Parts: sequence; C-alpha cells; structure tokens
Amino acid sequence: MKKFFILLLVAAFFTPAVFAQEEEHAGVVGSVEFAKPGVQFISELFLQLSSLPEAKIGFNQHFKFPVMQGDGSNPLFKNNNIDLVVSTEVTPVSLDGIVKAVWEPIAFLQFSAGSRFGSGWSINLFGGDLYGVGFNLADENGEAKYDGSAFDALNWRVFGGGLFQFDLAALVPGDWTHVVVQTYHEISYRANTRAKNGESWYYENDDGENRNGVMYFGNITLGYQMPKRPIFLNMIALQAEMEMYFYDEPGCERWGDDLMRWRLAPVLQFSFTDNLEVFLLVQFKTYRNFKNYNYGKNENVYYKNRELDTLNPVTMKFYRVAAAIVYKF
Repeated sequence: MKKFFILLLVAAFFTPAVFAQEEEHAGVVGSVEFAKPGVQFISELFLQLSSLPEAKIGFNQHFKFPVMQGDGSNPLFKNNNIDLVVSTEVTPVSLDGIVKAVWEPIAFLQFSAGSRFGSGWSINLFGGDLYGVGFNLADENGEAKYDGSAFDALNWRVFGGGLFQFDLAALVPGDWTHVVVQTYHEISYRANTRAKNGESWYYENDDGENRNGVMYFGNITLGYQMPKRPIFLNMIALQAEMEMYFYDEPGCERWGDDLMRWRLAPVLQFSFTDNLEVFLLVQFKTYRNFKNYNYGKNENVYYKNRELDTLNPVTMKFYRVAAAIVYKF
C-alpha cells in the first residue's frame, strides 16, 4: 500500500508539467489564449515562505473555457467561464495533488468544488520534529506523543465553496476608486485513511488536531488597489480567515474544539515586473486559554486533556510573517 501511495503522488507531481506554460495568479496577472480562440491554458509557479519552519512550492495548470458569455456586450457576463485546475504542492514534509473546478456565472460570483490528496513524512529540523503525516495521541501520562511513518496514510479532502467579489470602481469609475471586497466560504470533508473515529492526525506540521469529519473555512478581504503609477505597490488589504470544526465528539467544548479559529493580517501586493508578483503579510491568530496549559511552558499536555478557561477563552497573538512569490514564464 505504501508503494501505491508513493507512485500516486509522484504521478500527481509530474503530470501538470506536460501542458503549455503561461500563468495567472488569482486575478493578479494576465492570461494568454492558445490554439482555440477563447480557451485559455494558464500556468503558474509559486513559492511560499514564512517565519515559521515551513515553506511550500507549487504549480497550477488552468484550463479556462468560456461559458454563457452572450455576445460580450454585457460586462457582467462577458468573462463568464469554467476554470479546471490541476495542481501540485510540495513542502519539506508533504506532497499533495489538487483537482478543482471553478464556475463564474457572473462577474461578481464564483462557485468551486474539488478534491485534494497527499501524504508526507517526518524530519528533524533545527532541533525540532516536523510531521507531515501521522497520529497525535496521548500516552499513559496524558501527554502528547507522535505515531506514524513516511507515506503510511493518505490525507484527503473534498470541498465546495462560493466566492463573492466587488469593486467600487464598477459603480464609481475612476483611477482612485478601486476599493475591492472579496469573501469566500467553503464546506469540506477531510480524512486520514488510517484514522478511526475520534483519532487525531497531523497535516503539513500543523497542531495535530485534525479528525475525520466536516469543517468550515472562510475569508474576507477588504483592499485598495493603487492607480497605475510607476511604483511597485499594487494593493493594500486587510484579510480575516476563519475555521470551525463540526466534528461529532462529546465533550469537545471542554478543550475549545467548538470555537471559531480566527487569523487576521494586513496584506501588501507588489508587482515588480510583468512576470513577478510578491505578496507579504503579517498574521495574527486566536489562541485558546487553558487552565492547565501554557504556551511555552507545559506544552506536552495532550490537547484533549486541556481545560478551557471559559471566562477568558481566547487571546489574539502574533502568528507569523509570510510571503508568496509568483513567477510567470
């Protein structure tokens, strides 16, 4: 079974490389049409870096098909399309493949659905262990322990979501009126193929509090797009992300598993050349306050054995500085 996972992931990593190479990044860079008029083959390569011991490199291949555009005279429908995306992502401890379809029926609305699958391994970096796959368990003393080996399971997810976006310049034309709002909301089911009900597992060296089940993710971004001037700064934005687990586990409110998790960040987008985009953010997130646990002190207490401070359940603290570098070729 382990050999099968390895072959499957290697195939997912190399398959997109055979397609034509041009790129677009989430509405930031342009696109080029190939062969059949109106159909776009778009490629993108990106690198994510962080102040945490994490990094990610990825490749996306888009296939955009025009759908329900009419005669092109109505700006609300002239860019309607279905975007099929095949992606691969690699971190120091994981390898993933993603397949997604995005339907844009009108200029300000998108619907998406897809699946993600991958596996990983563990490494020791700068004196600390990083877990790409494996279980987060409690030992006989009630402390956390890791159990797993390289490629011993497949982490997978299926998801569906919707995005709404708006640019004030559509109502108030002008170079200085590009105040943009974007919000995305998603419901997904994720699982580890070895996990049973109630067993917690790691994914890309996170907190190891994942379990097979349904979760919600959303984000809201408010930004201002700079006028076209000879400066590198293209957009300034504020972004809020939220996650909530819907795992059916009795007593999960005792360690705060039923609480919404928030991440907040100012974001800067730079356009240095037609081929190079850079995004910078400083991210803060909510941490749960426990009566029998403190970050930086007794961190070995297994998370299900912690007791939430219900009078002061969460606090907002600095999380990380991160950058995304996008290069088109």
